[in-house]
Formats: sequence, C-alpha cells, structure tokens
Amino acid sequence: MLIAQITDLHISTPDSRNDTYFRTADHLRRAVAHLNALASRPDVVLVSGDLVERGATEEYERLRSILDELAMPVFVIPGNHDRRETLAAAFADRGYLPQDGGFLHYVVDKWPVRLIGLDTTVPKSPGGRLCEERLGWLDARLSEAPERPSLLFMHHPPFVTGIAAMDAMGLEGKAEFAAVVARHPQVERVVCGHVHRPMVRRFGGTVAVTCPSTAHQLALELPPSPKMGLVMEPPACMLHLWMGPEAGLVSHLSVIGGERPSVTIFDGERWLPDAVLPADFHPLP
Repeated sequence: MLIAQITDLHISTPDSRNDTYFRTADHLRRAVAHLNALASRPDVVLVSGDLVERGATEEYERLRSILDELAMPVFVIPGNHDRRETLAAAFADRGYLPQDGGFLHYVVDKWPVRLIGLDTTVPKSPGGRLCEERLGWLDARLSEAPERPSLLFMHHPPFVTGIAAMDAMGLEGKAEFAAVVARHPQVERVVCGHVHRPMVRRFGGTVAVTCPSTAHQLALELPPSPKMGLVMEPPACMLHLWMGPEAGLVSHLSVIGGERPSVTIFDGERWLPDAVLPADFHPLP
C-alpha cells in the first residue's frame, strides 16, 4: 500500500495575495500532476490541513476543482486556516466527513493500513488542541482494532520543532496524546502538516513526521533565531510505503518538479526580492 500525503495547500481566490505572490493554486495543480504521474501510483492521498486560506466557500470550490483531478481517493482534515462547517459541506458528497457540526474525525478501513484522521483545530486560533474528548475518541477507535497497523494524520505536529515562531502556535495536549499512542503499538506513524517543512521525531513509541507544503516553505530558522520567514524552496509530498508486517512502513520525501516562481524571502523583518509586497502582508499563520 502506498499512501501519499500533501499539506498546507493554502488555496485562495484568483485575485488573492496567495495567488499573486505564492501561486498556491498553480503549485497544487503541479502536485496533482506529480502524483498522477508516479510510476508507483499511490492508493490514496491524505491532505493534512490548511486546505484553503480563509475558510471561504469559493476557496473550497476552487480546491475541489483541482483535487478532483487526482486519480486516487482523497481524504482531508482541517488545519487552522480551515473552517470546519464549510469544509465539511464542501466534501459532503465524499461521505467520510461527519456532518453533525462536531470534530472532523473519521476512520478509513479499506486498505491494509488503517487511516485515522484527527481534527486538532481550535476556531480562530493558529494553534491546535487534542482535548479529553478528542483523545477519548482516538483511544476508542484504536482499541477497536489492536491488530491493525494504523496511521494517524493530523494538522499540528505533536512535538516542539525548534522553530520558535511555529512552536508558539503548536499543539496543546501533546503529553496526553503521546500516552494514548503509547498504549497502542499498532500505530505505525503520526503524519502532520502546519510547519511547511519535513521533520522527524520519535514520539509515543512510534515516529511522527511532518510534510512540506505544496507551495511555500518555512525558512529554517533554528535557535537562537526568533525569526519566521517563508522561502520558495522546492515543494514536496510524502510517500508512506507499507511493505507488510515484517518490513513495516517507510516514509519517503518526493520533491515536486516543474517551473518555479522567482524567489521571495521574508527574513523576519522585511521581504527580500523579487516582488513588491505590501507591508502588512503576513500569510502565516
């Protein structure tokens, strides 16, 4: 089984700043073409949050028009830029997202690896949370199938990244989440988005990884730097390959090729060429 992961698409409207400066829709189209053209075509694509920029209906309509070109099933979860109700309505025809106004959790049991989507979002907050209710739901779902290898996908990574600006908008409930995961050794991987960079960390007796964005990436500003910046490094996706109980799950980074726009870098204080950006333009969080 081959599981593709893309994240932080940040799709907006054609006249938006994301289109003007980061061309997020163009980059998502390239990601879709990349996945469709892989010699080993993924069985499924997971989209780990920040599907759109403002949570608007027209953004989700545009998103669907691009994602619907994928040749394989797609499963989405919300990020801090998404709006639960609008997202659920936009994908209601797919049948897997709850439509009761609550958390957008679900389980997909179709393949050898069980896929469990977790909603870590907090309305109007860039940070995330796994509260007692959400963790109770997860614990119950994992208890249902203790022998089934499982992959958890969520937006906010459950660990401190070392990038101060992103850690300030991190996940609440990390320790409690780790305790749940540790009770269920069938969890093969926890895969996340949010940080626009690839990261790997041991977590709760398993491995947690983050996926780069399909468009702009986060500048690698490690301690003691307090800065947060965006760079137009190559976009990428993750390919999580399940090779059976003996070989397990191996996660690969797959760089998405194609034409790139001119480089735009924010160094924490100012934007450096090649575009003239408004002084109040801050695409993150």
